[in-house]
Amino acid sequence: MNLTKRFFSILFSTTVGWMSMTSLAVAQSSSGAGLQNPLNSSFSSIPNFIAGALKVMVMVALPIIALFLVYAGFLFVSARGNSEQIDKAKKNFFYVIIGAILILGAWVIATLIGGTITQLVG
Repeated sequence: MNLTKRFFSILFSTTVGWMSMTSLAVAQSSSGAGLQNPLNSSFSSIPNFIAGALKVMVMVALPIIALFLVYAGFLFVSARGNSEQIDKAKKNFFYVIIGAILILGAWVIATLIGGTITQLVG
């Protein structure tokens, strides 16, 4: 019963908070001030926003990929000829490389598509 009361309390406070934020936004837009874009002006279009988001994803993913490559190398060294451990290390290395290709490939494809759209529109 206590869990139910807590759930409805959180639900009620979230709903009240959402309604107050919505009424504040409506009041600002009707007063002429309007809503301000919190993003940088270079991210004002959808293709630029997607390109920026993918760039951030690549910047975060590259150090993680490097750490997992080091871990895969550690698995190879610690296998010491054990075929099961070497198979585990090979799988780990394979999945790290596939993940890196997917992440970097998505960034390259999005950059190419964004450049093509920019040339067609401009």
